[in-house]
Amino acid sequence: MAKLGSSKEIKMDAGKGREPGLSIIADGMKVTGQIDSNGVVKVEGQISGSIRAERQVLVATGGNVEGDIYTVEAVIAGTVTGSIIANERVEIQASSVVNGDITTQRIVVHEGGEVNGNLKMAKPDALGAGRQAATGVARDQPASAGEKSGSRAAV
Repeated sequence: MAKLGSSKEIKMDAGKGREPGLSIIADGMKVTGQIDSNGVVKVEGQISGSIRAERQVLVATGGNVEGDIYTVEAVIAGTVTGSIIANERVEIQASSVVNGDITTQRIVVHEGGEVNGNLKMAKPDALGAGRQAATGVARDQPASAGEKSGSRAAV
C-alpha cells in the first residue's frame, strides 16, 4: 500500500480485481492497428483498425474510427466507418456519422445523427466476434448484405 497524506491509502494492486482502465486516443493522435482493452476506450483522434473493449467505446466529436467496433456499449459522437457490434447498447449522437452496419439490443439515435448501413436488433456476442476477427477465424454468422455484394471488405 502507498500512503498519501496522513489518512488516505491507495492499494497498489497489479493483479485481478483491479478496476479496468480508461484508454484515451487524444486529439491529434493517430493509431494504426487493433486496439484490445478490458475497460473503456475513448477516441478523440483517429484509429485505423478494429477496437475491442470489454466495457465501452466512446468516439468523441472530431474522433474518427476506420474499422469495426466490438464492445458492450458504444457512444458515438464522431465518425465511424465500419461495423458496430455492441452486446447491450449503441447511442448515436447528433454530431455523428456511422458508415456501416450496427448490431445491438438497444439503440438511441439523436436527431441529426446519421447512420448509413443496416441495423440488426439482436443480442450479439460482440466480444467473441472481436476475438474471432482479431485471430482471423471465420465468423459463424452469415455475411451481411454489404459483404454479399462485395461493397465492403470484411475486417
